[in-house]
This record gives sequence, C-alpha cells and structure tokens, in this order.
Amino acid sequence: MSFTKSIPTHPKDIHRILTSWSSTKKLLFMALMAALAAILQSAGGFLPGIGYAISPFATAPILLVALMALRSGIFTYIVTICLLVLIEPSELVIFPFTTGLLGLGLGWSFHLLSKRTEIIITNALLLSIGICTPLYVFGFPVFGPTVSSSFNPAVLLIIFIFSLLYSWLWMELGLFILRRIKAILVLK
Repeated sequence: MSFTKSIPTHPKDIHRILTSWSSTKKLLFMALMAALAAILQSAGGFLPGIGYAISPFATAPILLVALMALRSGIFTYIVTICLLVLIEPSELVIFPFTTGLLGLGLGWSFHLLSKRTEIIITNALLLSIGICTPLYVFGFPVFGPTVSSSFNPAVLLIIFIFSLLYSWLWMELGLFILRRIKAILVLK
C-alpha cells in the first residue's frame, strides 16, 4: 500500500447515497448514529477492560454522518455529547476531543480529499490538537499519570507520532467499513 495512492470511491459513493435520502430518513439516521456512538463511547465505563477496546469504535458512527454532510456530522457529534452527559459523564473529556473529533475529521476529509497522505496528516493534526487541548489547556491527564500536564516538546512529538499512526489505522479501518456499507447499500 502506497501512502500517495488515492483512496477508493467508496466514501464518495456512500455520500451520494446518503444525500439522496429524504430529510426524515437522514434525521433518523443521525439520531441512531448519535445513540450508537454514545453507547460505544460509554463501554469503557460500563465494561472496564474490554470496554476500553470497544470505545474507540465510537469514531465510526460520527464518520458516517460527517460523510453525509459536515453540518449533520457536527449535529450528531453534539447530540452524542449530550447523551454522554446522561449516560457516562466521565467520557465527556475523551469523546469531544479525540474519538468524536477524529470521526468528524475523517468524514470531512474522505469527502473532500483524495490522497491518503492528505487524509492522514489532516486528521493527525486534528487529533493532536484534540489531545493537547485537555492535556495542556485544562490540565486533564489524557494519558493518565504517566504524562505530565506541563508543556513538553518531546511529549508533543510523541502525541503527533501517535496521532499519525492512529489516523492511518482509522483511515484504513474507515475505508474497510465504508466498503462493506457500500456493498449493503447497493444491494438494496
């Protein structure tokens, strides 16, 4: 796999399918995806251990809706945050700055960008900013007690490298999920 290759047409095809839906169908889809994202994000609090492996998948529902339209993605992102206030308030620092933000970024960049490197770097920057905001602005230990909340360039570099790898992983996983969804939507 080459990083300079263009992504397949799955995201643009799904965008066309989703935008052809009626307003009611879009609204129901957004509500369903917000509920799914809130449940997946809450898994870390409800199922300690295995739940932490499930909660990163809250990115996928936000990605799907943001692929439909960025405005719809932002609406779903906000509804998910409101649901998390009720379901699992401890996830309110993680979802808005990492999982949800990455979903918005991926959905937007899949729709507008075509090169893998563009998508990875754009989302790595977005995720790095998202991780650094609670860490350095609010002093919240995103990585636990191992990483200090005081500014450190080495930690910033590690966060960016982690964000690059995580964005690459999610880009590939997102394309895989979108390929499966396209196959289901085309069969209908």
